[in-house]
This record gives sequence, structure tokens and C-alpha cells, in this order.
Amino acid sequence: MEKETSLRSESAQAYVYLLATMALFGSAFASSKSVVGHMPHQVAAVLRFGGGAVILVVLLAFIGRKSGGPALTRSQIARAAAVGLVGVFAYNLFFFWGLSLAPSIDGSIIVPVLSPVITTGILLALGREKASGARIGGLALGVSGAVVFFIGAGGTGMDAGGSRLTGDLVYLLGALSWAVYSIASKKVLVGMDPLRATTFGTLAGALALLLFAVPAFPDVEWSALSSTTWLNVVYLAVGPTAMAYLFYYRGLRVVSPSTATVVMFSVPVFGVTCAVVFLGESFGGLQLAGAAVMLAGALLAVTQGRLRQQAPEQPGQETERGAESAAPAPLSGTGGRESLRTADSTAVRTLEEN
Repeated sequence: MEKETSLRSESAQAYVYLLATMALFGSAFASSKSVVGHMPHQVAAVLRFGGGAVILVVLLAFIGRKSGGPALTRSQIARAAAVGLVGVFAYNLFFFWGLSLAPSIDGSIIVPVLSPVITTGILLALGREKASGARIGGLALGVSGAVVFFIGAGGTGMDAGGSRLTGDLVYLLGALSWAVYSIASKKVLVGMDPLRATTFGTLAGALALLLFAVPAFPDVEWSALSSTTWLNVVYLAVGPTAMAYLFYYRGLRVVSPSTATVVMFSVPVFGVTCAVVFLGESFGGLQLAGAAVMLAGALLAVTQGRLRQQAPEQPGQETERGAESAAPAPLSGTGGRESLRTADSTAVRTLEEN
């Protein structure tokens, strides 16, 4: 009885960590939009992930040393860096570009909802997942909802040039980048310590973002940036990037990746809430209907209609189902899905204790 109570308590704490992670992810859309409003999107991206990279380097220097995890080989570092170019550079290039054109409320729906739909579609096309009625139906719903959403965006363009629709299509490219990253990271990052792999991947992506942003730096009026803008930059580096990473791994010690996938669909709720409350954004009825259809399709495609409650898992355990459809790494970092399953338990525990 006492053991059962302890397991329930541990499971409840894990869900709290996961929900806190999703709240941080969701808030990143509105916070990033606020920053993009005061500087070129290329500079905003590099400030967020440059700061995140510095924090991860510090964590690796102090926490990684205590963990005693194996150092990465040159080949592993190169692989982690290559994945980081997709998961950090390409994704955030499109993400911040989209923010400069469309409301953050659109991105908070398109990216987290369509990424798993695109991932499932690619895996089905590659023959790495079995097709089923539920998955095909979910993909059809997801695509249909996206079409309706984009039609709604085209009818409510932010200007005569229809920048809202353009921005939403750029968000779609970001979702595609994240789907490709999620699939590639499963094979590329296998067996790597998650903190080390994430640090090198983030560094590579941040350096690429820096090179891309250099021409835009002269356009920034640094002295005119308000304290609110700088607070948002710091928050993005610390909260949705570093803290979310720690919370996510702590939650996955108990909750299975497949369950975490479902929890991840709460990101749009937090994203929309922050966009409405802090930025006063909104979308029309057609977009709302499209978003609802997209969300239903994504849930169906990922879960295949099976939402039965799973028993809490012990650290290191994982259900067989979800090996391919496990929750992707946090949308703010670069830890691969396979690294979640093969992570050195000592390193993860040390991360959590700090």
C-alpha cells in the first residue's frame, strides 16, 4: 500500500514537471514574438539560443563532470552537431521568421500540432511504421484542418500583402524541420549522453544562427531596447530552453514517452493563452475550426485512438509501442528521442538534483 502511494505521488510529480515544461514551451511563442517586434528575427534567434548554449555549456562543465558519463567521440560530436543544424538552426530560422510575419498564436497551433502529423506521415512513407485506419484517418484530418486554418489565415491577413498567411506557411516549414530532426535524431544520437549531445547540438545550431544573423546586427538599435525586451531574451534562454530541458527529463523518468506525446498537445493551450493575455492576439472562427480539426487529427495519428491510462513506469522502462512515435525532444532544445531511452541514469539524476 505504501509502495503504491509512493508510485502515485511520483507519477503526479512527473506530470507536474511535464505540464510545467509544456507551459514553458507554450509561453516561448508569445515571448519570442515580443522580442522579434524590436529586432530582426535572425538576431532574436541567435540571442535566444546563444544564451541557451552558454547555459548548457555551464551545466556540462559543472554537472557533466559530476555525472561521470562517457565523453563523446569526435564522430559523435560531429553527428550531434549535424542534428543540431536541423533541430536548432533550420527550425528556429523558420520559427523566428514566421514570428516576424504572423501572430505567435498561429505558430503555437501549427508547430506543435502539425509536427507529429508530419513525422507520422514521413515514417509511414518510409515504411518504418505500419499504416492503420486510425493513422490514415488522423493524417487526413490533420491535413484537412491545416488547409482550413491556412484559408482562414489568408482571409485575415495582417496587411494587404497577406503576411499572416505567408508567416503561417513559414511556420509549416518549421514544423517540417522539426519532424525531420525528430526522425533523424533517433538514429544519429543513439547511445549518447543527452546533456553532452544537446550541448554540442545547440552550440552548432547557435553558431550557424550567428553566421546567418551577422548582416542584420547593424540594424539593431541596441540602446533603444527596453528592459522588457532584455528580460524576454533572458527568459527565453533560461526558461523554455534550459529549465524546460531539465523538467522534461525528470518527467520522463516515470511517464512513458508515448504518454508524454499526449501531454505535449497541451502546448497550444498555453501558447494561445499567453498570446491572448500578453499580446492581445486572436484568430477568426475559420482558423479556430481548422485548429480543432488539426488537433483531433494529430491525436488520432499519434495515439491511433488508444488513450488508455498506462501504469506509471519505473526509471529506464518504456513501452514497446512508441519506439517510433515517442514524444519528440522538447521544442526548445535538441535532445534526441532515442537519447531519452538510452540516457545514462546517473547523468539524468544529477541534472535533476541541480
